[in-house]
Amino acid sequence: MITHETRQMSFIDIQDKTKIRYIQILNRLDKPKTAKELAVELFELGYIPSTERNYTAPRLTELEKMGYVKAIDKKKCEYTGKTVAVYERTQKGFEAVNYEHIPRID
Repeated sequence: MITHETRQMSFIDIQDKTKIRYIQILNRLDKPKTAKELAVELFELGYIPSTERNYTAPRLTELEKMGYVKAIDKKKCEYTGKTVAVYERTQKGFEAVNYEHIPRID
């Protein structure tokens, strides 16, 4: 019983952190950006511990699947020199910025 409760609490905590990251990403997508550009901004704001794109790229994929963002272009990353996707908020993403419309991941 106790392990089930602690697992559930951990799962809820992960969901809450994911939702917070969604909000942070959507708020920073005031103009089209790459996952790395978002990671650098979130790091500079003190939201994530490093500029690694792995803090934002998985969330962008999830947000894209939910219809909140979309990849609109490709460009050469100024940090890595690789070709990367550029994302922008969709209309649904603009509406979700008020924090209450982002669903939980189940």
